[in-house]
Amino acid sequence: MTQINLVHIPYKGTGPALTDLLGGQVQVVFGAVTATMPYISTGKVRALAVTGTARSELLPDIPTVGELVPGYEASAWYGIGAPKGTPVEIVDRLNTAMNESLADPKLKAQLADLGATVLTGSSADLGKLIADETEKWAKVIEFAKIKAE
Repeated sequence: MTQINLVHIPYKGTGPALTDLLGGQVQVVFGAVTATMPYISTGKVRALAVTGTARSELLPDIPTVGELVPGYEASAWYGIGAPKGTPVEIVDRLNTAMNESLADPKLKAQLADLGATVLTGSSADLGKLIADETEKWAKVIEFAKIKAE
């Protein structure tokens, strides 16, 4: 979106990427708040922006990339799936149990302390999220001419 040319280094996790950032081997890392917060809070790493649609509650003074580059959004998310063919009644029961668990104030607070935002919804909501994310990233891959190696 900005035409900035960055070299992607395929680290095997945030830990090795942060090690190289702290050691001066790389100049920037796109890392989850949950992993980078200890280094940000001690001043070892400077947060420039967060990539989600809203500012992080843990970093309220740090802008989103979207505030600087309108339309930008990239965030990690997790969902729980079941094997294809799982009866709808079981999927619905699991979904209800997960939503109830994620509504627990204590769990929400613990996740918020890690920089996570809880999203609840139906299995159809998750299906739509997956479809939307697939479409969004397919456009990025096509635009950037990314090829599997």
